[in-house]
Amino acid sequence: MGSAAYLILEDGTLLKGESVGSRREVISEIVFNTSMTGYLEVLTDPSYAGQAVVMTYPLIGNYGVSFEDMESSRPWLSAFIVREFSRIPSNFRSEDTIQNFLTRYDIPGISGIDTRALTKTLRNRGTMNGMITTRDYAPEEIRALLPRIKAYRTGDVVSRVSCREKYEFTDGGMNVPWPNLVGSRVELEEEAGNGRRTEKNPAGIAEGIISADDPALAGTPIAQKAADEREQAYVRLSEKAARQHLRVAVMDFGMKRNIGRSLVHRGCRVTVYPAWTTADEILADQPDGIMLSNGPGDPKDCGEIIRQVRRLYESDVPVFAICLGHQLMALAAGGDTYKLKYGHRGGNHPVKDLKTGRVYISSQNHGYAVDEKSLGADVARPAFRNVNDGTNEGMTYLGKNIFTVQFHPEACPGPQDSGYLFDRFVRMMERVKSEKEGD
Repeated sequence: MGSAAYLILEDGTLLKGESVGSRREVISEIVFNTSMTGYLEVLTDPSYAGQAVVMTYPLIGNYGVSFEDMESSRPWLSAFIVREFSRIPSNFRSEDTIQNFLTRYDIPGISGIDTRALTKTLRNRGTMNGMITTRDYAPEEIRALLPRIKAYRTGDVVSRVSCREKYEFTDGGMNVPWPNLVGSRVELEEEAGNGRRTEKNPAGIAEGIISADDPALAGTPIAQKAADEREQAYVRLSEKAARQHLRVAVMDFGMKRNIGRSLVHRGCRVTVYPAWTTADEILADQPDGIMLSNGPGDPKDCGEIIRQVRRLYESDVPVFAICLGHQLMALAAGGDTYKLKYGHRGGNHPVKDLKTGRVYISSQNHGYAVDEKSLGADVARPAFRNVNDGTNEGMTYLGKNIFTVQFHPEACPGPQDSGYLFDRFVRMMERVKSEKEGD
């Protein structure tokens, strides 16, 4: 048994567990994640900067740590709260234990907490701040601490997690979403005017196109054929992008590596810019497309960034924005954002494509949402909606080469259903580049 550790919530709730990793005391916003796997990706996702993460799945660390799976150079969260840490990881890729990882990066951890009960508290009462400590405070001391705990704000965390200078992203990596065969083919059919919705084919999918990942077809020749076709579709798309030398500028608000990997994997040349880079600097490099990345914190704390995004909005360069980037684009276009009661964090969130009616399972990590009604009908239209609570999950900007999503098509961790959105971005860049060259 390790030494005792305590979680003190801003409402005075006191939970006792066991200290793992760093023993330093921190105050943080307490949020929960419902993913069953992908804990290393969660730990190293810059979007968690300023937050302590509660994992609802009871056993964490059973497959150890593989440094190749890190989504940034280090963990950014304030603390890690779990029911139980596995003491004997089993995985041929494992290079370390989660306990050693937390110690190495000075991250406080607590085990022995009833994380599902804690999650119910956060779900019912809303996200709260909390203190993680190894000191056993007396009741009167806890009462004196509560105003300090309640006053905590994440603040300007984007400037902490963004890169310091411009660089070329070259990490092809392993963890890239394959082009979604069905999703991409539906889009291609509709773009060509060939989508035919019938009773037997309500989504308008081209006849004979099936999912290689359909469990009912596992191991069958038709599944292999679909997998081969998906591979061929990916190769064609990647080679086409490479021939065109598509250059993508990524504004790094806390970019996960798999965003860069997903673009490189499709043949794009990716340059990453610090969050405070001006629009003029980016446009002077003449990119074929601009990616606004994910990131932490309240989007309204990014006033100067919003002004620069407005300049990008006014340009004719294709823009694809994810998560915080989605929120910043909405604010730049005159819209509004608001804080959710407890946010969406996990790999099991269903989102509906409002154009096709298809539902995708998505990876999500956000505590704020776009108020889609705050954007005029002549400015943008909703593209995706959360099936669980009806909140906005994506926008298409009218008269612009801009589309944005609140969820994470790059996954890592989580499902790769919406990876086809990177294909859409590639096609948009190809089209705009072709039009410019034809002028």
